[in-house]
Amino acid sequence: MINRGRYLDGRHAIVTGGGRGIGQAVADALASLGARVTLMGRDVPNVERHAALLRSEHGTDAFAVGCDVTDAESVSAAFGAARTRFGDAHVLVNNAGQAESATFADTTVEMWNRMLAVNLTGQYLCIQEVLPAMLRAKSGRIVNLASTAGLKGYNRVAAYCASKHGVIGLTRALAIETAKHGITVNAVCPGYTDTDMAGLAVKNVMSAFGKDEQEARAMVVRTIPRGSMIQPDEVAHAVAWLCSPDAAAITGQAIAVAGGEVM
Repeated sequence: MINRGRYLDGRHAIVTGGGRGIGQAVADALASLGARVTLMGRDVPNVERHAALLRSEHGTDAFAVGCDVTDAESVSAAFGAARTRFGDAHVLVNNAGQAESATFADTTVEMWNRMLAVNLTGQYLCIQEVLPAMLRAKSGRIVNLASTAGLKGYNRVAAYCASKHGVIGLTRALAIETAKHGITVNAVCPGYTDTDMAGLAVKNVMSAFGKDEQEARAMVVRTIPRGSMIQPDEVAHAVAWLCSPDAAAITGQAIAVAGGEVM
């Protein structure tokens, strides 16, 4: 039976990329379950605004701190500040991410390195910050935001697909290492989600097929069996469930939230 109580009451949850889109929805969901939430992001005023909203709407404490997940020193400083504020993390949601588009022939080494740095190495750096305390406590939840692009290939985003496949590999390997320590590690793989990043898919269709924005968006939606884009809160519900006591036996999984696009 699903536990619908405030099962994260007093727990410390860290959400990277927590100021908009999926990250914002995840922070809302975890705060509604009682978590004390640290929101991290490069846009400090934005994460500060959202932290204030969490405090006012959910009656739980929230903390905002600047963090560039591609910079090891920035990550270390941000997680240190989070520990000072709320103690060791019980939950980490690795949400920070970025997408860029180019044909493989036009994918520069700089673009390749950016995609790996933000989407894969950034998750590694953040996990390194929380895992020692989780191992000592023999308890913890790590949820890595991947993508359906980690489960299949898409046109004109080879670097992005490679980085997200890497996230799933990292998730599965770490899940094996930590399974006997009361820690679960899972990946959530959103499909076309109604956020700014979905605009990249629309632009790709516009470029490839010479469509206007409305036509291109309709073409994207037609690839989703349910006939509509995923909403950020739908992704957040999956993340929140993976952080619940009811998901204690779920680890090493890559769960698609994609309206049937990937099965």
